[in-house]
Amino acid sequence: MTQTSSTSRPQRQTALVVGAHGVIGSQLIAHLLSLPQWEVIGLSRRGGEHRKQDRLRHVSVDMLDASDARRQLAPLEHVTHVFYAAYQHRPSWSELVAPNLAMLQNTVQTVEAHAPGLRHISLMQGYKVYGGHLGPFKTPARESDAQFMPPEFMFDQQRWLEQRRVESGRCWSWSAPRPAVVGGAALGNPMNLALAIALYACMSKALGLPLRFPGKPGAYDKLVEMTDARLLAKGTVWAATTEAAANQAFNIGNGDLFRWSEMWPKIARYFGMEVGTPLPLKLAEVMADKAPLWERIVTAHGLKQHPYASLSAWEFADFVFSWDYDMFGDGSKARRLGFHEYVETEQMFYQLFDTFKERKIIPWS
Repeated sequence: MTQTSSTSRPQRQTALVVGAHGVIGSQLIAHLLSLPQWEVIGLSRRGGEHRKQDRLRHVSVDMLDASDARRQLAPLEHVTHVFYAAYQHRPSWSELVAPNLAMLQNTVQTVEAHAPGLRHISLMQGYKVYGGHLGPFKTPARESDAQFMPPEFMFDQQRWLEQRRVESGRCWSWSAPRPAVVGGAALGNPMNLALAIALYACMSKALGLPLRFPGKPGAYDKLVEMTDARLLAKGTVWAATTEAAANQAFNIGNGDLFRWSEMWPKIARYFGMEVGTPLPLKLAEVMADKAPLWERIVTAHGLKQHPYASLSAWEFADFVFSWDYDMFGDGSKARRLGFHEYVETEQMFYQLFDTFKERKIIPWS
């Protein structure tokens, strides 16, 4: 498929963002709306408020229901780009395959059938493609690395998308951004590490405790990579609108690496706290009874009322802090093809914490 970059194609384009309220999807919408040539449709189960003046509208749909998908997506005949960032959680790796593959299929098949101008499908992936969630793996991870023994739903999604492109006879391309741990400001997301750290710090401070790293002992000194959601949005749109990037996967990271042993004291200083000796804690367990404490903090500081359960991402934080092995990829492929954005991870944390304060999610002091 022949494409040109977004900088040389001024005509209107319509993006369908699937998973509109997640850490990734919400920031992707914000970035697209900053570019004048894009109309944006946000797709999610709960829908959202239309903002015609901002070129944004939302569609509520259950993507696991094929008939609902056809009913809600069939009218979207002007879609040119699908940005797929939806995810359904299940308790086991094998159980993840069927629902996550079905949602992608229901989206693509319906849009493809009714949007004659479809040009590109972006499939959000991650370092699970490399087995990063399973244990020590080859680092730096590269897009050309061999797959591992399934099940892994990302393998099934990409394989199906590649086959669909050939079998359909339609002239669209695909790309697969692969971020590291994503840092973003969206609420109600089970994978928001920055917010989990902020809540943990605020409650530790309220209890007069130092800020202890709660992960495995070996995790404190390993190399970690993160991806700012804003940078990821730029990289995703770049890959979707750049001819040289068509039909490929790309690692998208901030461009730096860190160790918690260096980052944790900086985070503690940001919150005006002492650093405690690391101690393995299961946050999902020790924070389970902290809703009353959080309510007292909310009342004392005039914070916005959000259900405690909707803010916390303790299981995900435990998962990240359990990595007693290096977790990073090689981002040079995207740079070689022209994507040169970078973010300093330390500043990303500070900016996210500032955002949580400005939105009255955590206290200023």
